[in-house]
Amino acid sequence: MRRTRFARRRKTQDLFRVFRVFRGYPYQMKKRLVFVYNADSGLFNTVTDIAHKILSPDTYACQLCNLTHGHFRVRREWVAFLENLDIECRFLHRDEFQAEYGSGDIDLPAIYLEQNGTLTPWINRKDIEACQSLDALKTLIRSRLASG
Repeated sequence: MRRTRFARRRKTQDLFRVFRVFRGYPYQMKKRLVFVYNADSGLFNTVTDIAHKILSPDTYACQLCNLTHGHFRVRREWVAFLENLDIECRFLHRDEFQAEYGSGDIDLPAIYLEQNGTLTPWINRKDIEACQSLDALKTLIRSRLASG
């Protein structure tokens, strides 16, 4: 199985992080983006989502999924964009997010900024739904990163 440049870079970052902690240096967690899809994880849910996207795409509840994924896999253009970001990214489904962060009543999809274990809303559902194309989403993310 061929590793992507993104996977290699992430593995290197993880190894460096372990090395810094092992050596006793103070470790401060970097910022990272947490993308939360308005869909649940699991094989049955994945198959149901695929069928919903094919049969009734206008009523599909996750605009983030629509923009970043085709019917069966992630869009290559999206992967290339993520590889070139200077921030770590994490992707969670609704049920995974609720299990990890305990947030019950949240408006999804959304993108959060996590720093030092603190999660803050960064791009909300309304902003994501306003994006009519993947290019619009990428532009929104770039502009928010540039503004700090």
